Amino acid sequence: MENFRLKVFRVVARHLNFTRAAEELLLTQPAVTQQIKALEDEYGLPLFNRTGGRISLTPAGLTLLPFAEQLKALSDQAFEAVLSTSGSNAGGLALGASQTIGQYLLPNFVAAFLREHPRVAITAISGNTDAMLEAVADHRIQLALVEGPALRKDLHIEPFMRDRMVLVVPSSHEWANQQITPTDLHNASLLMREFGSGSRRVVEQALNAAGLAKKDLHTVMELDSTEGLLSAVEAGLGVTFVSHWAVRNQLALGTLAVVRVKGLKLARQFSVAYIAGPTPQGNAGAFHRFILSHTL
Repeated sequence: MENFRLKVFRVVARHLNFTRAAEELLLTQPAVTQQIKALEDEYGLPLFNRTGGRISLTPAGLTLLPFAEQLKALSDQAFEAVLSTSGSNAGGLALGASQTIGQYLLPNFVAAFLREHPRVAITAISGNTDAMLEAVADHRIQLALVEGPALRKDLHIEPFMRDRMVLVVPSSHEWANQQITPTDLHNASLLMREFGSGSRRVVEQALNAAGLAKKDLHTVMELDSTEGLLSAVEAGLGVTFVSHWAVRNQLALGTLAVVRVKGLKLARQFSVAYIAGPTPQGNAGAFHRFILSHTL
């Protein structure tokens, strides 16, 4: 149902590479180039800059892209709505998840959902909380499962599951399986997620509430993934806070241990985010209802 030239435009805009776009679209590169040229002729303006072997969007292309994304979303909604009149869900569903959820929980959520809705084709992306919320706002995904506090007026953010973060250290560390006080963290080599991570915001807020300001902490390294944090702890680079979902394998293997921090409150909510307004319909609505009914 989507205009084919706009679809080609969207894919090229996402990759900024004609060869990769052609591979995704199962077209030849000349065919992709021809579709873009026809669209540019239709508007009478170039949509891409092609200089120095690199591709970038022109002002006209940047203006068109959000409308192309919205038209794709509307086309998908129409397709889903028509099929839903038969009492079944089919078509596509684009999800996003922050890294902890995407790596440790989303596969099980999707598997259980597809057992009830086998005709739905799901695509998923992952990144930190800020990136996933931006993807929803840009209509690149329909729902985002995120961690940590997130305040945006353009999105509706609804808690669906509680999580608990824990301090982990190498199993040989003097704190392993012990209890410490927040002030003991003054001298610790702390490993943290990058700015924009929901996990980082939760940890910083909890430490601040316990009387530990950022200047009191010795952050030796920042990493952009939970797996990176855990590998760094195993290598002896420091200690870190992660979701208890993330460290189960390492605890079972005995490579890492949990430390209890007296008085530190690290409970948080996982939330589902969607565009502010009516509750999602179609496949997004089905997944929204599923996630709320199965995980609270």
